[in-house]
Amino acid sequence: MSLAEKVLQGDIRSSARLMRLLDDEMEEGRQELKKLYKYTGKTYILGITGPPGAGKSTLVDHIIASFRAGGKKVGVIAVDPSSPFTGGAILGDRIRMQRHSNDPDVFIRSLASRGHMGGLTSSTEEICLVMDAMGKDVIILETVGVGQDEVEVVDLAHTSVLVTVPGMGDDVQAIKAGVMEIGNIFVVNKADREGADRAYREIMGMLDMANWKGQFRPPVLLVEANTGKGIPEFMEKVDEHRRYLLENGLYEKFYASRAKCMFERILFSQLARTLMETLKGNKEWPNWEDDLMKRKIDPYSLSQKVIKEFVKIRD
Repeated sequence: MSLAEKVLQGDIRSSARLMRLLDDEMEEGRQELKKLYKYTGKTYILGITGPPGAGKSTLVDHIIASFRAGGKKVGVIAVDPSSPFTGGAILGDRIRMQRHSNDPDVFIRSLASRGHMGGLTSSTEEICLVMDAMGKDVIILETVGVGQDEVEVVDLAHTSVLVTVPGMGDDVQAIKAGVMEIGNIFVVNKADREGADRAYREIMGMLDMANWKGQFRPPVLLVEANTGKGIPEFMEKVDEHRRYLLENGLYEKFYASRAKCMFERILFSQLARTLMETLKGNKEWPNWEDDLMKRKIDPYSLSQKVIKEFVKIRD
């Protein structure tokens, strides 16, 4: 029985092994994923992003409990900072979600960011597909928490939740720029702290400046994840956004768009690899590199030159 067949049967060890192969960018993993692809495209994906220390993992812990109370099978992909010594994930998220570790219908996978920008990792999408094929009803993506450039989550999640907390200097600094534009739901966590009302008002003020006619206006919620206060209201808003997507035909469009983006990403990657392999086999390659080092040619002109050479070779 192939690894893919075992994944479809819900085998945890086989699923974990396939995720490892994909995270390590092994060809064996890609071959198995090809077999699984037609069984995917059903799972609801919820993205959680925000600055470090905002309480994302504590919030995720409550989200898991809420979905499980509703009988949903849950997968979690938690992107952790990389260890400077091993390159692996620092597994803080597993510790915070420990109460779910013995639940067979909850699968938590920690991934190392490995320096990848955007809050996710290069293998996140593939691992989402594996969890989808495993039969998970919901996949929760928690980003690494690195700042304002965590915008990739909006491409992979049906619903993106932006979590912030008061008392971090300029309250809105952590949520403005690129990240501010991706939220479908905004959460001011640790709402018992001084400044929570101010953060709430500032986010509402920003949202008031946009025209939401015909669109889902992001709600803003005050939550205390440590105590669970505000969690039921938050889950209601998550369900409300999911229903909005379904009722407006956006749920299916999401997966169609993801398929196109994944194809383009793989195509560009394979084209780049083919280009480099072909050009490095050209006897002129060492001379091109030497000319570049000696500044006899600039990188732009050299790029144009080697592309023309590649087209000539392929013809």
